[in-house]
Amino acid sequence: MLGLLLNQKEVQEVEYMLKREMEEILLDLSDPRIDELVKRAMEEKYQIVFSIYKRLVTPKESVKYLLPRTRKKMQ
Repeated sequence: MLGLLLNQKEVQEVEYMLKREMEEILLDLSDPRIDELVKRAMEEKYQIVFSIYKRLVTPKESVKYLLPRTRKKMQ
């Protein structure tokens, strides 16, 4: 396990980068031209990025970035 000390501005920048990455992956997941095997790998990457994002934001904010499949399971 690693620890990391960030000031508020750095936290905001990391949040921004994580959001951009998750939005990019979500956009690619909706592309029908991408193979299912590749999409599965992208979903795994998304889960890793999302787990990091969850550590920086409130649960209410993190719900916005749940994968659509995961969101259906929670309802």
